[in-house]
This record gives sequence, C-alpha cells and structure tokens, in this order.
Amino acid sequence: MVRKSWKETVFCPECGNEMLVTDPRTGEVTCTVCGFVIQEKDVDMGPEWRNIDEEEESRSRAGAPLSIMYRDHGLSTVIDRIDEDASGKKLPKEAREKMLRLKKLDATSQVNSSETRNLQQAVNILQIYVDKLHLAPAVAERAMLIYRKALKAGLVRGRSIKSIMAAATYAACRQLGTPRDLREFERAYAAVKRKTIAQGYRLLLKHLGLKVPVADPSIYLNKIASKVGLDQRTVQEAMRLLSEAVAKGATVGKDPVGIAAAALYMACQETTQNLTQKDIARAAGVTEVTVRNRFKGLKDILEGLASSAQAA
Repeated sequence: MVRKSWKETVFCPECGNEMLVTDPRTGEVTCTVCGFVIQEKDVDMGPEWRNIDEEEESRSRAGAPLSIMYRDHGLSTVIDRIDEDASGKKLPKEAREKMLRLKKLDATSQVNSSETRNLQQAVNILQIYVDKLHLAPAVAERAMLIYRKALKAGLVRGRSIKSIMAAATYAACRQLGTPRDLREFERAYAAVKRKTIAQGYRLLLKHLGLKVPVADPSIYLNKIASKVGLDQRTVQEAMRLLSEAVAKGATVGKDPVGIAAAALYMACQETTQNLTQKDIARAAGVTEVTVRNRFKGLKDILEGLASSAQAA
C-alpha cells in the first residue's frame, strides 16, 4: 500500500491522526497520538537573530520594512560622527577627518538629484495633511504612490509640488473610502487653495487613469450630526432620506457634503429637532444657500416619489 504524503492529506502517515503539532523553535511536525516525527525541520519565516546577549530588547538583524513614504524607500545610509573605533580607542586625527569628509559626501550624494529633492519636499507636505486631517498610514502610502506616478509621468514639471501632493492625497482619501472635503484640505494647509487642489485632482484623473468611486453623502452624516448634537434617530432618518434620493438619482453631480447637510436638515424637521439651516451649514462647512437649494431639490424629488406612490 502506498501512503500519501502528510502535506497532501494532513494526516499522520503511521496512524492516520489529523491532530499534528508543529514546534515553532525546532520546526518539527509530530503526531499527538503515536508521537511519530513527520518532519524534522521547517523553513523559519521569522526574523534572523544576532548572536548576542539574550537580554537585549531587539535582537533582529533585519531592519525596518521598505516604505514608499521615504524618498529612498528606507534604504538610506547614515554615517554618524564617531571619534572612536569598534574597540573604544580614540581615532587619530587623519582618520577622523577622513570620516568627516565621507559623511559630507554621503549626505550630499543623497540629495543631489532634482527628483530626490522633489520627493523629500512632497513627503514633508504629505506629513502636514496626515497630521492635520488624521489620515491613516494606508491613505498616506496610497497618496505617495499616486504622487510618484505623477512625477514619473511628468505631471509635476512646471506645476507646484504642493498642489499635486494635495491632489494625490485627496484622490487617495477618495479611493480608500475615507473622503475629506476640499474645505478641510484648505483649512489644514492654507497655502494650497481648494480650487488648485480640484484642478490637480482632475489632472491626475485624466493622465493616470485613477479609478475613484463616487463619494457617498452618508459618510458625512455622523460627522455633521456630532457637531450639532443630533441623536442617532435623526441620523437614521437622514440616511433613509438619502437612500431614497440616491435611488432616484438626485445626488448625481451634487456636492456630497451639501446633500448630507440638506438631508440632516430635512430629518430634523421630521423628528422635530429645533435646528436652523444656519446651524447645519456652519457644522457642515457650507453656505446656507447651499443647504437651502439642496433641501429644496431633495424635498421636490421625495415629495414627488410620495405622491407617485399614493397615486399608484
């Protein structure tokens, strides 16, 4: 009788037991019933350790993982100013001067190209948006990836690094389902206006072929409601109104923040919440005219739906 491999069947080849145990230190795979050693060694996928004192906090030989957030993906070299050798002896003057020259050459070589300086400035701008808008690391990495593509495609040449980086960050927020309003971008970094960000965003969409989902107005409901102290019942009513409006196509081409503010104002009227259009507009960061116009449009469409249902 030909026995199958334990890797193919996940059985012990001796007794057929399915409960196999793997020792993470030795890599042995053994059977819990008969004790048969199925495999003596395995590939250790963990970090490689240095042969030094066990009490040291980190004994891994591997460094930090590569990250697109760094201009060199985290593979830069750093020459520290050390006046001693490995044994602790004082270096002679000639050796110290040589190490100082090497340190200066190394530092100069890392920023000698225009692309490297460009990426370094872009990272600094991106960090401002990450701090002010509380963006997740995944959003920051996606924004940096989009900016690198724009730089490679020549879209940054002749344009402001700030505007393209802001547009890339805005696109990354939209792609990962955590959209931020252009007004928030302008408040976070006043040097780049929202009109400029919108122009850069359209440029990226046109030349990089980015696939960005349409912003869902319901994402902004909880944020606006928390600022004016609305309860969850009103938020749920606003979400119901928005779902009906989306099904009717009333939100196409409209500012999602304005639509969300109008839906909340309509929900306040349904739940008898005493809030004015001015209160909702201030919390949403839009004008009262926007709330009034979006409210009128939603009301006309939803009342049209209700009348059609009654007639049917």
